[in-house]
Amino acid sequence: FKSFSKFPPCNKDISFWISPEFTENNLCETIRGIAGDIVEEVKLIDEFTNPKKGKTSHCYRVVYRSMERSLTDEEINSLQEQVRSEIVDKLKVELR
Repeated sequence: FKSFSKFPPCNKDISFWISPEFTENNLCETIRGIAGDIVEEVKLIDEFTNPKKGKTSHCYRVVYRSMERSLTDEEINSLQEQVRSEIVDKLKVELR
């Protein structure tokens, strides 16, 4: 049994054009490597392929939540910026 947090979640979306190096598993590992246990869920919420460019875009929702306290916007925004930078470097995606 895993208890639920009584503190509110913070949802952040991130959209990018995927690359041949991209895998969803690597995305989740990268996000959890930065934010640790406060990442409750990483979920694909939208997928779009541009027929003219032949590129595919993914949009993921990252749910952050602490078991001990409410998270601040500043904390989450800082983590999200680190995530954005890291996935560009490691997974070679192009942010939208």
